[in-house]
Amino acid sequence: MELDNIEKLLEKYFEATTTVAEEETLRAYFSQESVATHLKQYSPLFQYFSKAKEERYTKQVPLKPRKNYYKWLSIAAVAVLSAGIYYGKTIHDRNEATYAYNETKKALSLLAENFGKGTEKMAYLNEFEETKQKIYNEN
Repeated sequence: MELDNIEKLLEKYFEATTTVAEEETLRAYFSQESVATHLKQYSPLFQYFSKAKEERYTKQVPLKPRKNYYKWLSIAAVAVLSAGIYYGKTIHDRNEATYAYNETKKALSLLAENFGKGTEKMAYLNEFEETKQKIYNEN
């Protein structure tokens, strides 16, 4: 009966449907000296798990405190990004103001040039007025 039960448990074990208690039963069976001959091939598998469970790592692991560089790196990235946005906006505004100043300067120089032409024409008109006054005063 026990052998039949072990074979069923092995089948369930390889289908990955056993419980922890059933696996413990299998480990206990295969750690004995009297294992059925047709099941001896599985004996090293379960004996390995029993031995591996008892293994311990005894060497001391030196633990160094980790430095959190990511925190400082993110702070530096935010600082660089903020400075870039601030100075980029300042330079953009300055370039925009310079562009507006140059365009205004061009427009005013064009206006001054046209006013100069108008003043020249006014000189002719002034001479015409003086001549007209002379003619009217003589009559």
